Amino acid sequence: MQRTDTFGGVPPPGLYEHLVVHVRHRPFRRVLRTRGYVWFVDIDALPRLPRLLRPFARFAVRDHMGDPRGTLRGNLERWLAERGVRLDGGPVRMLAQARVLGYVFNPLTVFWCWYPDGRLACVVAEVHNTYGERHRYLLPGPSADAPEPGLPLPPHSYGADKTFYVSPFFTVDGRYEMRLPPPGPRLSLRVSLHQAGERVFDAVWSGVRRPIGAAAFARLLLLHPLAPQRVSAAIRRHGAALWLRGLPVVPRGRTAPGARGAVPRSASLFCGTGDR
Repeated sequence: MQRTDTFGGVPPPGLYEHLVVHVRHRPFRRVLRTRGYVWFVDIDALPRLPRLLRPFARFAVRDHMGDPRGTLRGNLERWLAERGVRLDGGPVRMLAQARVLGYVFNPLTVFWCWYPDGRLACVVAEVHNTYGERHRYLLPGPSADAPEPGLPLPPHSYGADKTFYVSPFFTVDGRYEMRLPPPGPRLSLRVSLHQAGERVFDAVWSGVRRPIGAAAFARLLLLHPLAPQRVSAAIRRHGAALWLRGLPVVPRGRTAPGARGAVPRSASLFCGTGDR
């Protein structure tokens, strides 16, 4: 897989007010749209808000893969080192949801990892399903890939085989195509799933950057109260609608290699109804 992108700097932290659109293309078309906000943070300097706002934005190590007693950086660097990637203390930015009143719903967390000299080392896409399981996809930086025949990938684009169960309406096979540029003034991400030679699903994140601060965050809280709870409920309703239309359910097998967490297979069907 050949890469062509280069990076001129590490983007500053920010808040993004965003729209997320899920589009299922097969066997029928169905669209889910949710609005909210997402944090883009330096994992070594997480935001500290005024005391009254802190219950609405808490970042917890246990919400991501690794030792819950450790740190975000320590857990990430250990995982990367096991795969031959060493950041040597370079900056890392994380795009993720924070806990709101103790609840978090984080379907996709993205880590952008740079070397100290500003070169992109890799991108890590951490996928969470609603069964309490997590899985990471390592997406190498521009200098880490050996060229393959064919056209180079567009800037900030990656491919990865699907190896993790997310939706009860998709089998664990196929390939993801991801476009994950580091956010700047705007957020623009896309993840597409291809199976049997067809694009069957798209997820698109688009948003506008807001400064991290008490006033901007309070405004987003008023516009999007209890955002993770509402998004989680919307995804479950979406799954129920798919099931009522007769979409067959794919049994959940074993946890994918490298994934963390599990719940009994007898868990409710609508515990994990988001497409992907």
